[in-house]
Amino acid sequence: MSTDIAQAAPRKGRRRRFSQLSRRDRLVLIVMVGIPTFVHIMLVWIPALLTAVLSFFRWDNVRPVNTAEAVGTRNYWEIFTIFDNQLFPAMFNNLLLIVWLSVCSGVGILLAYLLDKNLKGTRVYQSIYYFPVVLSIAVVGFIWKSVMFSREAGLLNIMWPGEPVDFIGDQSKLFEINLPLLDFPLGLSKNFAALLIAMAWRHIGYIMVLYLAGLKSFDPSLREAAAIDGCGEWQAFRRVVFPGLKPINVVVAVITVIEALRAYDIVAALSEPRGTEVMGTLVTNSLMGEGGGYAGRGSAFGMVLFLMCIGFIIWYVINNFREREA
Repeated sequence: MSTDIAQAAPRKGRRRRFSQLSRRDRLVLIVMVGIPTFVHIMLVWIPALLTAVLSFFRWDNVRPVNTAEAVGTRNYWEIFTIFDNQLFPAMFNNLLLIVWLSVCSGVGILLAYLLDKNLKGTRVYQSIYYFPVVLSIAVVGFIWKSVMFSREAGLLNIMWPGEPVDFIGDQSKLFEINLPLLDFPLGLSKNFAALLIAMAWRHIGYIMVLYLAGLKSFDPSLREAAAIDGCGEWQAFRRVVFPGLKPINVVVAVITVIEALRAYDIVAALSEPRGTEVMGTLVTNSLMGEGGGYAGRGSAFGMVLFLMCIGFIIWYVINNFREREA
């Protein structure tokens, strides 16, 4: 009973503060909250719901939508059986991206920690590391494709002592994993490994900026207290600084996972070579690519991707509410 009263008290306080506002202020507040909410629902949630509905229909994305044929779960059956040699390699590449970008996030934390020491030339280093962040993923892909990976004039091939390397076209595997339920191996292709390097170039700078901002606002007295207690540099960071940056840690974790799962732009910029397929390419190719016009199947691919993302989104929202309640 006392818990219910404690939870109801803040709500009553918020209603009281809202009622104390003038009529004009209330109108402004409603407009400022209502318009973004309306736009968000119209552009995000309604298309998501329509995608979920469309995944149970067969439609060519050309004829009127009222000609769509209900097929139940057939689209999902197809992508997990007939098209499993596309679905599971793409999912595997997305999972590789999650692992790789998590490692890159660790490098970003290290760079932020070093730059927080106010080393000589810190501002120059910050500018160099942050430069790729101002570029879109697609632009990063075009830059690496023409400047770094080009077989004829790419910087990496100019510096390479041996024969020119086809960074984008080489589909051979660096390693393979055989799973008992699949008739084909999963693995990391050489051209997808090259793509990982291009993504790291941008991601590291982004994470560095987030953590550098957090470190600049971190209470220095906590570090001093840790030093007085005899903590070394690593112990102080692991036990005091890193836990104190929990809000940033949560944001970075969610950004890293979602960026890995929604990766498509950079693959498209590299002309979608075989071996670099991700979930985003399956959705797009089903809708508009060669042999496209399968809106239902593309929607089914999209819902699988959505379910892969939603767990991390829910985790982020729950963490936010817990922090506000605390």
